[in-house]
Amino acid sequence: MTNLDLYAKVEHLLGIDEASEALYDVYRAELANYEIKTLLDVGCGRGGFMQRLISDGVQCKGIDLSSAMIEDCKAQGLDAECIDVHEASGKYDAIVSIFDVLNFLDKDALVKFLDAIANRLKDDGVFIADINTLFGFSNVAEGTMSRDAGDEFLNVDAVFRNDELRTMFTLFEQQEDKSFIKHQNYITQYFHKIKVFQHLSHLKLVDKQTFSLYAKNDKTLLIFKKS
Repeated sequence: MTNLDLYAKVEHLLGIDEASEALYDVYRAELANYEIKTLLDVGCGRGGFMQRLISDGVQCKGIDLSSAMIEDCKAQGLDAECIDVHEASGKYDAIVSIFDVLNFLDKDALVKFLDAIANRLKDDGVFIADINTLFGFSNVAEGTMSRDAGDEFLNVDAVFRNDELRTMFTLFEQQEDKSFIKHQNYITQYFHKIKVFQHLSHLKLVDKQTFSLYAKNDKTLLIFKKS
């Protein structure tokens, strides 16, 4: 099982629904400053944000590397594909990457990702993404947690070292014969300093806003315009 598919399997045990709703509110408030008719959600997950933007009259497309997430999107009738951003087509008024998407990319992959984002934006388009602050990584994300749902048991162990958060997900899942099967994989996230985003070839960082999601000043919202 890939790390993305494992994350999709355990997401409901992580208790992130309230945080997701708070993030959606932040993004919707920022997008209200622009005239948005079309939107691409990169790392769309199960499509929660697209559902909200569609209710606002925006035409939405979602892409994600998790096939399980995309299957859920399609089951809701959403326009979604399991493809990389480099494979995406079309031009959009706005692109979003919600809930640490940029932190899952190392520096080299990040630059290529942002170039691909610029290629999918209309000339006056806006790209919005959030990243974890250093405090968010070292004081919020690092640590251990466990959840016992009876037929599922999840353990999460996250260590932040050298600007990398390495998180081990271990899931025990009960089978029909009452035995348990173990799934285990790592997910790595990377801390990015703001200066990384200030000298891009095709995107201009026009605003950044530090805000609180789980703890004070644990997140930064980045707003880019195509340059």
